[in-house]
Amino acid sequence: MVTNVVLETTMGAVTVELYEDQAPKTCKNFRTLAERRYYDGTVFHRIIPSFMIQGGDPTGTGRGGSSIYGEKFDDEIDPSLRHSGAGILSMANSGPNTQGSQFFITLAPTPWLDGKHTIFGRLTSGMRVIQRMGLVKTGAADRPLEDLKIVRARVVEEGGEE
Repeated sequence: MVTNVVLETTMGAVTVELYEDQAPKTCKNFRTLAERRYYDGTVFHRIIPSFMIQGGDPTGTGRGGSSIYGEKFDDEIDPSLRHSGAGILSMANSGPNTQGSQFFITLAPTPWLDGKHTIFGRLTSGMRVIQRMGLVKTGAADRPLEDLKIVRARVVEEGGEE
C-alpha cells in the first residue's frame, strides 16, 4: 500500500508519496504529525529559488519542531535515493541524526545533499504549485515576505480516502 500526504497550501495543493520501505521511521514521523494536524497552519519559513522550499516548524523560525519520537531522531540514509531533481521530499536537519519535524522539497537537483539528509518521498502532483512557491519574494534568512502556509496536511492511502 502506498501512503500519500496532501499538503493543502495557500498557493494550492501538493501531494507527496512516502518512501516507507526506504525510510520507515521518517515516514511514520511525517505521517503521524500530519494525522495529528501538527503541520496545519504552519508556514514555509525558508525559500531559496532553484534550490528548495522548507517548512514543518510550528514556531515558524526554522529553529523549532519535534518528532513523534521526542525532540530529534536518527537519519535513515538510503544510498539508492538521490536528490536528483525537483520534487524530492527530504528531512531538514542541523547535522547528523537531528531530524525533528522540518522538511524540504527540492526545486532542482541538489546532489551535495546526498548522504546528509533523509529522502523519504517525492512529489506526485502539484509541481507547478511548488515552482510558483520557489519564485516568491524573500527577505532576510530567505524568509518569504508574505506567509505561505500549510492550511491542512492530510494522509491518503492509494485508492482510498482519508
